[in-house]
Amino acid sequence: MGIQELNKEIRTNSFEKMKKRSLKQLTASWYQDDLLYSGVGKTISIILPTIGCSWALGDSGGCTMCSYISDSFLENVNADEVFELFVSEFEKHDLTENTGVKIFASGSFLNPIEVPTVARDKILKYLSKKNDVKELVVESRPEYIKKNVLKDIFACLGDKLFEVSVGLETSNDFTREEKINKGFSEEDFEKSMETIKSLKNSYNIKSKAYILVKPILTSESEAIEDAIETATYCERTGVDRISFTPTTIHKGTLVEQLWKRGSYQPPWIWSVVEIINETRKNLSIPSFMDTSGFGSRRGPYNCKKCNKILKNAIIESNIKQSLIEEVNCECKSHWIGDKKSSSLNYSKTRVKHLPLI
Repeated sequence: MGIQELNKEIRTNSFEKMKKRSLKQLTASWYQDDLLYSGVGKTISIILPTIGCSWALGDSGGCTMCSYISDSFLENVNADEVFELFVSEFEKHDLTENTGVKIFASGSFLNPIEVPTVARDKILKYLSKKNDVKELVVESRPEYIKKNVLKDIFACLGDKLFEVSVGLETSNDFTREEKINKGFSEEDFEKSMETIKSLKNSYNIKSKAYILVKPILTSESEAIEDAIETATYCERTGVDRISFTPTTIHKGTLVEQLWKRGSYQPPWIWSVVEIINETRKNLSIPSFMDTSGFGSRRGPYNCKKCNKILKNAIIESNIKQSLIEEVNCECKSHWIGDKKSSSLNYSKTRVKHLPLI
C-alpha cells in the first residue's frame, strides 16, 4: 500500500469517529506578543471554520502529520457566516498601535472553495479600515498563489502588509513527497515565490515558509540537518521569513499510527535549539520556532527539569531574534547519544517498505 492509499484510509477512519461540531465551536482566537515586520507588537490569531483543506479531502488523504482537517466543518460554509464569525472573534481583542492579524482556515485562504471569495473580500475590506492593524498573515498551498488573486486582495486590503505563508516543510523533494505527502514539488514552490516577488514593486507583499522538523522515517541527526538545509534554501529562494514547526502527534494521522507502534518519536527540544541557533547564526532573514506541544506526551520533549525553561527561552528568542543561551541539564547527554546512535539512514525509505504497515 502506497503512502496516499494508507493516508486516505487513516483519514477516512478518522472522519467516521469525528463528532459534529457547530461553526461557533470550530471558531477560535487568541492574542499574543509577536514580532511583526514593523517591530514588536501584538497578533490576533483567528481560526475560521471552512469546508476544510482540499488536499486532505481528496484521494491523497492530505499530509501525514496534519489533522487540522478535523477542525473543519467538512461542508460548505456560507460566506456571510464566515465573515460574521471572523468579526465576532476579532472584536474580542483590543487593538494596540502595532497589531497583526493571522487567519488560519485549516487549509488555503487563497482557495475560493475553502474560503469563499465574497467572505475573503469582506474580511479584507473590514481590516483595511482598522488603522492599528499593520499586517495580515494567511496560509496557502502554492497552486493558489496567482497574480490575479493577489491583485484582487490588495484592491480590498489597500496598502497594509500582506504575508502569504506556505508549508514547504523541506527542500528535499523525496522527503516532501514520500514522507509528508505534500503533493507539490520544489519547482511548484519556487514558482509561487517568483509570483510574490514579481509584485513587490507594486504591493506590500511578503512570504513565509513553514519548515517541518523531523518528518517520519527521519533520524534525529537527519532532522537537524534537513531543517537547517531547508532554511538556507528558503533564504536563497527569496523567502522573507521562515517558521520551524516541530512535529507533534496529531490524532487521526499516519504519524500517530507510527508513534503508537513505537516507530516514531517527536524531536528532542535540544534538536530544536540547535536548529534555531544555527539558523540565526548563518542566515539574515527572521526565523521563528513554534513551541506548540512542547513538553507534552505528544510533542517535542527533553525532561521535566528543562522542558519549560527551554520553551520559555525559545518564545523569548522569537521576539528578540536572539540565540538561545546554553542550559545545563543531565538529559542533554542522552540527546547527544541519540544523535550519534541514529546511524540508520532513512533518506530513501518509503512508507510502503516498512514491515509494520
